[in-house]
Amino acid sequence: MTAHARGGQQSRRPAGRRPAVDPARFAAYEAVAAVHRDDAYANLVLPSILRERDVRGRDAAFATELTYGALRSLGTLDAVLAVAAGREVERIDPPARDALRLGAYQILYMRVPAHAAVSSTVDLVRVVAPGATGFANAVLREITTRDLDTWVGELAPDYETDPVGNLALAYSHPQWIVRAFQEALGGDLDETARLLIEDNQAPGVHLCARPGRVDAVELADEVGGAPGAFSPYTVYLPGGAPGDLAAIRDGRAHVQDEGSQLVAAALVEAPVEGSDARWLDLCAGPGGKAGLLAAIAAQRGAHLTAVEVTAHRADLVSQAVRGFPATVLHTDGRTVGRDADLPEQGFDRVLVDAPCTGLGALRRRPEARWRRQPSDLPPLTRLQRELLTAALRAVRPGGVVGYVTCSPHTVETHVSVTEGTRRADIAVDFVDARPLLPAGMPGLGTGPTVQLWPHRHGTDAMFLAVLRRTS
Repeated sequence: MTAHARGGQQSRRPAGRRPAVDPARFAAYEAVAAVHRDDAYANLVLPSILRERDVRGRDAAFATELTYGALRSLGTLDAVLAVAAGREVERIDPPARDALRLGAYQILYMRVPAHAAVSSTVDLVRVVAPGATGFANAVLREITTRDLDTWVGELAPDYETDPVGNLALAYSHPQWIVRAFQEALGGDLDETARLLIEDNQAPGVHLCARPGRVDAVELADEVGGAPGAFSPYTVYLPGGAPGDLAAIRDGRAHVQDEGSQLVAAALVEAPVEGSDARWLDLCAGPGGKAGLLAAIAAQRGAHLTAVEVTAHRADLVSQAVRGFPATVLHTDGRTVGRDADLPEQGFDRVLVDAPCTGLGALRRRPEARWRRQPSDLPPLTRLQRELLTAALRAVRPGGVVGYVTCSPHTVETHVSVTEGTRRADIAVDFVDARPLLPAGMPGLGTGPTVQLWPHRHGTDAMFLAVLRRTS
């Protein structure tokens, strides 16, 4: 009997007996359902669910892998489910659909025995969508008839005729994102595939040892981690909840991807002409880069002004820079020249960590690749260019501006920099950013800008351009 034919079959379990659902799987289901039903963010909702349900240790690790993996792999999973179910996934009742995605992920991606994945998922469906248990059982059993490579081979477009479509289905990214990555990598499809593979790996937790408060080697010894490969402030955390660390609680360190540390630190390595006491972070929330810049400023006799337009993020910035020579302004960074605290030509160094699509951090935000659309680009790039123009007004002649995005999309990187400098109508020179990063870093390209990559550097895909105002 086909899965489609059995879609309405009721559970044969006797009435009144509630099936026992594995707590880790049910926590994962609740998180995935919240993401799809409420537009929640998995990294925010899952920890609270695990706490509320007292899911810990190996069960918490399993629930995390299952949640994040199923969300990352949604495109491939839905393609398989559509065939196995004999219908488009949009026609499957949402509770059953989310449970099936979790079951399919266990079958195709995890080392869970097929019979256990089927049985546990059917038990879950009995609770969340009891009218679909027979349907779920048939769909999952159909999925077990092929492994992942076989399913992809059957469903993906031919690589020779449609390489982007093939990679998109094989590595579960929307096609427009695959094209954007391919363009940013100079058209290299092999390297694009390596990036997509790395994008689907769970990233490690990176700590930033705040200079003047703790040394990275000292912090690594304290938390049982390892110093970073590139940034002198980075520590790789082997596991556990970073919020439980004393160094986080007492402000000696914060959680921050190594790539974010590298681009922030590069700004203060760029030579400036004249004074070097007034620094500006024009888009400071939630405060990671501001915290690092403020710590370095304290060592170098400088003062940081950190600007954030959103109230709750401005509060986070205030917490991040507490105890350092820093002032936090809750205002729009585009008000340079109209705000007495943001005078034109008032700063020696300016960081513009511009709002962007976040395509460089998809491995950390599993649902983001499916929420972002090409239509998001025009308003974001307009804002990026306006902020860069404001930064160029804020910096004095001889000072430097660092333009940063957590996206490799060329429209958000090279195009925004080109357009932003043109519209500012201010004379600037590009500073080669490569020497501003630690010696020996591979794969930095030909300059003067730098693009970091998960598959090359183990960081988020951070872009950096450094500009010196000349008049």
